[in-house]
Amino acid sequence: MIAVIVPLCNTAARVPLEARGRDMLKENLRQSQKGSGYVLPRTASNGMKKIILASASPRRKEILKKLRLPFTTEESGYEEDLGLKLKPRSLAKHLALMKAEAVARRRKNAIVIGADTIVVLKGKVLGKPKNASDARKMLSQLSGNIHTVITGFAIIDVKTGEKVSKAVETRVYFRELDKREISDYMKTGEPQGKAGAYAIQGFGAVLIKKIEGDYYNVVGLPLSALREELNRILE
Repeated sequence: MIAVIVPLCNTAARVPLEARGRDMLKENLRQSQKGSGYVLPRTASNGMKKIILASASPRRKEILKKLRLPFTTEESGYEEDLGLKLKPRSLAKHLALMKAEAVARRRKNAIVIGADTIVVLKGKVLGKPKNASDARKMLSQLSGNIHTVITGFAIIDVKTGEKVSKAVETRVYFRELDKREISDYMKTGEPQGKAGAYAIQGFGAVLIKKIEGDYYNVVGLPLSALREELNRILE
């Protein structure tokens, strides 16, 4: 990755620090579309807002890196409640917003991103399995069926108070799985900690016939939709 250093000339010095930082973030997003490196500030005093991913998920961290934006991660500490009386899309957006707000309350000037992924099968929300037995049950239910993966994401500009939350859906077609296949997959350890008890980016890929929609949405962060909203919030 090639880092482009932006010199601080006299003309730039007349531009407010925060505005220059915002311009850098916008340029980073444009560069990500071209596949080139992101623009790095020379010093931390340029007013560039810090981007924080309110998640401890290594999968979301890897996806966000693809935008070539400098960011840090911070676990929100928010405990998900899948029992809330909300429709699936609203639930995903609500949980994402709660995670983002938990981190935003600890910051004065940052852009915070929160996300939450749920699996919906025949109108029923499947979260992360509680144990091996629960994971096996989820995989049996998904076998031979079509389910929807919904990832809600929220972006908060802490200084301005602007908030945006969206939800993206992807349809996933599971193959018919026999007991041996489920047992073999259970041995990989992947089902634990994953919504729906599988990881499409890992061994779980062999369980899937096809998908309709954003692949990264199933992994945990809809990259295209997120980039679009970041562009808008930085305008």
